[in-house]
Amino acid sequence: MDTNAVFKALAHRERRKLLDRLFAENGQSLNKLCAGLHMTRQAVSKHLRILERANLVATLKRGRDKEHYLNPVPIHAIGERWISKYQPRHLGALHDLKNRLEGKGEKRHE
Repeated sequence: MDTNAVFKALAHRERRKLLDRLFAENGQSLNKLCAGLHMTRQAVSKHLRILERANLVATLKRGRDKEHYLNPVPIHAIGERWISKYQPRHLGALHDLKNRLEGKGEKRHE
């Protein structure tokens, strides 16, 4: 896995939107992914190519149509490598401490 390609792909807000849309409904065509976005079809295609190179999106041709599918494995691998080593309970305690020190008084509920 090319971690740099995954981070680069995830760094752009519009690409994250596309991944969120695929998470909500996997197997979408380019037309469906473009619907409601403030991007041209060419811009969406460009973002999808970057996501494909990072192995975050897989495509399947069905006749003339091409369906796009989310591949969550690279995101999971990043989570395992970079995020999971920070224990959630420790993060929760740090969050609570930060809020108390800042006088927010909000306590995180688990």
